[in-house]
Amino acid sequence: MLTRINKELSLTENAKAVLARRYLRRDEDGNPVETPSEMFWRVASSIAEADRIHNKDQSQIDRTAEQFYEVMTSLQFMPNSPTLMNAGRELGQLSACFVLPVEDSLDAIFEAVKNTALIHKSGGGTGFSFSKLRPKNDIVRTTMGVSSGPISFMEVFNSATEAVKQGGTRRGANMAILRVDHPDIIDFINCKSDLSKLTNFNISVGVTNKFMEAVINDENYDLVHPRTKQVVKQLKAREVFDIIANHAWSNGEPGVVFLDRVNKDNPTPALGEIESTNPCGEVPLLPFEACNLGSINLGVMVKHDETNQPSIDWEKLAHTTRIATHFLDNVISVNNFPLDKIKEMVQTNRKIGLGVMGWADMLIAMGLSYNSDEGVNLARQVMEFINYISKQESINLAADRGPFPNYEGSVYDSGTYLYSKYKGTSAGIVTDEMWKELDERIQSCGIRNATTTCIAPTGTISIISSASGGVEPLFAISFIRNIMDNTELIEVNRQFEQICKEKNIYSEELMKRIARKGTLKGIDEIPEEVKKVFVTAHDITPEWHVRMQAAFQDHTDNAVSKTVNFNHDASVEDIKVTYQLAYKLGLKGITVYRDGSRVFQPMNIDKVKKDQEQKLTIDGSIIPEPGTVEPRKRPMLTEGITDKIGTGCGALFVTINRDEKGLCEVFARMGKSGGCSASQAEAVGRLISLALRGGISIEHIIDQLKGIRCPSPTFGAGGVTLSCSDAIAKVLSRNLLQGNQLEQEEKNSSDKQKSMVKNISTMGSSIADLGLCPECPDCSAMLEFAEGCVVCPACGYSKCS
Repeated sequence: MLTRINKELSLTENAKAVLARRYLRRDEDGNPVETPSEMFWRVASSIAEADRIHNKDQSQIDRTAEQFYEVMTSLQFMPNSPTLMNAGRELGQLSACFVLPVEDSLDAIFEAVKNTALIHKSGGGTGFSFSKLRPKNDIVRTTMGVSSGPISFMEVFNSATEAVKQGGTRRGANMAILRVDHPDIIDFINCKSDLSKLTNFNISVGVTNKFMEAVINDENYDLVHPRTKQVVKQLKAREVFDIIANHAWSNGEPGVVFLDRVNKDNPTPALGEIESTNPCGEVPLLPFEACNLGSINLGVMVKHDETNQPSIDWEKLAHTTRIATHFLDNVISVNNFPLDKIKEMVQTNRKIGLGVMGWADMLIAMGLSYNSDEGVNLARQVMEFINYISKQESINLAADRGPFPNYEGSVYDSGTYLYSKYKGTSAGIVTDEMWKELDERIQSCGIRNATTTCIAPTGTISIISSASGGVEPLFAISFIRNIMDNTELIEVNRQFEQICKEKNIYSEELMKRIARKGTLKGIDEIPEEVKKVFVTAHDITPEWHVRMQAAFQDHTDNAVSKTVNFNHDASVEDIKVTYQLAYKLGLKGITVYRDGSRVFQPMNIDKVKKDQEQKLTIDGSIIPEPGTVEPRKRPMLTEGITDKIGTGCGALFVTINRDEKGLCEVFARMGKSGGCSASQAEAVGRLISLALRGGISIEHIIDQLKGIRCPSPTFGAGGVTLSCSDAIAKVLSRNLLQGNQLEQEEKNSSDKQKSMVKNISTMGSSIADLGLCPECPDCSAMLEFAEGCVVCPACGYSKCS
């Protein structure tokens, strides 16, 4: 035993750093108290203990543990992070992610919030469908109040996630899905326009075939009330599709999940429809199901003959697939689930998700380009083989341990499921007859796992395995990877470095140039045959990204986690074309990302850490280090205008001045001198001036000031002015915003006010006199004075009851 757990491992320095920081057992002072080899033995031996449940003796359990240990330490297979962290330890929670139901009642919603907190505390992420929640402003019959809608409850889940850290290091991740035919779908698509909101959620639109066909045919489609099932409205499908694509172009969200395609492969349809996925979208799950994931490292599945010609080592791949399938089934048996309902659901369906990493490494070793028919065909062959062997092993496990308890009534119960699904789709490895033989064996002894394959993100386990991530192409030939607590790990592709040395073109200077550029394009020293193989994510067109994802999806039970990368100058139309191709090729979901469309990227091609690190805002401008910005000096001479606006405190005069570089200052003065109002107006003006001379855009300043409320709002020709700060925003808007933007803003404000304040002129006292804001605190409609009190005509809110 001691020799085994002290085995010398072939780990990179980056792998050792990740293991030490995140996976190794620690003492009370936070210092690692086990080696990587000991960690792998801890995991292998604890997962092998599941064999004892099936009447295996100690020698058989030891043999199983040794097999598990060998495939992990040789970097052929790696389970998901929670298994590496928690197997053989007190917590014992081994799953990465879960799906929870969100039903349409307050009790059910907050039960889901509680369960979410328990899951996040245990280290898991959560996925939800909010599609069953009634739309906002819908009547709640039990109280005759109005519903606040799915988005408001997402904010509750987001806040709960914010409050619960996983192991004191990070917050849990969530996925929110809303059906495209939900009445609140437009609000949902827009809900992450501001990236400072819902920061703990990924969002995806649940798209139906009916919607996509309406997009293709330029037709309207129905919005359906989730409770009554009645059509409440129709929208033009292409317009909604455009909004989805525009937002995805802007910041990568929302993603798209093709719900009908997902449910076509639902192995247990008798238990209900699948409505949601895990946080990264690759595991569609029923409520209370969990992910049980692991990945095979394809980069070490290539062998060379005596002439150094590469080929896939199919025997080694089959051996690893069988052991990995056994391992993942055992994980279900020994897992310490955070909820009893989850334990019951997982153990009766026993879904596992065996995937891959190191795909780009395999292609490079085989001398094939990612963006080629040869590369796509090899992907289909490899995944077909893993799919077949994993099901073959799952049947072997069923013969020994019994099928998954919900087998009866599942798709496998038909007797011809695999043959019907894969007939005529052979990629050259598995024949139709071989699938038919598996069906016959299933009829004899069942199958142990409702699903066996899934391609999940590999993140840190790919670093441990020194493998490229999942089925992605190389992000860059060399880059700096940001992980966890802002630690930066420098990585250079080892295969590329080796080839450069073999061709005598390696140099430090060349490596630096490539790191800065992030691609081999334009690097004259690199031969064309090398450039062809070492393509990066941004060298590959979106079409090839989708075709590669589809090749893996063809033989994956669950879904494929992959990002379709776009260059920064890609258009919204490019996004739409890609979505339509994904639908056509049968993907279960798709995520796109346009380079530079988000503030923080997990990988950076050029240097990241500098003496004065530059960070980017959402619009691409640079955020200097705190304390380093000096506002430009005020010139001796400026020119400008003064505008007057009424407020609840009296007339406010706002002066806007410019210098030769643009806007430079704002003065705000009350019509009557003295008092808090005057001093506060002066202070706001000074801060606006400071911001302008410091480089802050006027749009951002207006956005911060507008809508601020005080106890004394006033109603004038320009509508309701909520406070002196809001008044300053109005003056800045009407004098500085460009035509259409200003006109639309004023129109929106005016329309809302006209529709909701029709009775304001007949009130015996003004809203300001009552010391109330003009908007309802429950639904934001305009308040009215009636029955001796202020009430809301929209939702029935009353200050007096």
